[in-house]
Amino acid sequence: MIQLIAFYLFAAVVIASATMTILSRNPVHSVLWLILAFFNAAGLMVLAGAEFIAMLLVIVYVGAVAVLFLFVVMMLDIDFTELRAGVVRYAAVGIALALALAAEIVFAVGAWQAGGIELGRRIAPVDDKVPNIEAIGNLLYTKYLFVFEGAGLVLLVAMIGAIVLTHRNRSDVHKQNINRQINRRQKDATRNMQPKVGQGVEL
Repeated sequence: MIQLIAFYLFAAVVIASATMTILSRNPVHSVLWLILAFFNAAGLMVLAGAEFIAMLLVIVYVGAVAVLFLFVVMMLDIDFTELRAGVVRYAAVGIALALALAAEIVFAVGAWQAGGIELGRRIAPVDDKVPNIEAIGNLLYTKYLFVFEGAGLVLLVAMIGAIVLTHRNRSDVHKQNINRQINRRQKDATRNMQPKVGQGVEL
């Protein structure tokens, strides 16, 4: 019974946080909701007995989201004064969410120790002696090979698109001229000046 309650709890939080990720106007809030969705998805993976995927969700995806957070802060014009002004006002909400997340983690550990969820006979049986990593690798590179390669192509296109958008032509940015730097001579870079006392240097 506790396994079903934990499943529906984590699933509801994942759906709610994913919805808030899309609907939030503040990009920082969207990233924080996305982190919450990843944590709860990791809880679902623990309940399903896929500890390896849960670890990947927490380490890889949450770590990547932290990098995404940095990119959002650097690329967007965010008023930090306005953000800091609302910290005290939303401190109670933040503490409540932190306590709820900690309670969900404890609840997930208890549900996992209770034996996980019975998934029924529709799932293909896996030998208990085969580790999760080996079982995932066998399915990923045999039955789902084309799906895996398609996901890689989607990520490649997204990466190329991000590079193209970042290197767009902007009039307010001075680009580096490597050829000019290499061909620059010392006499073009420095000038020996002997200013008189009380006079400045003309640049």
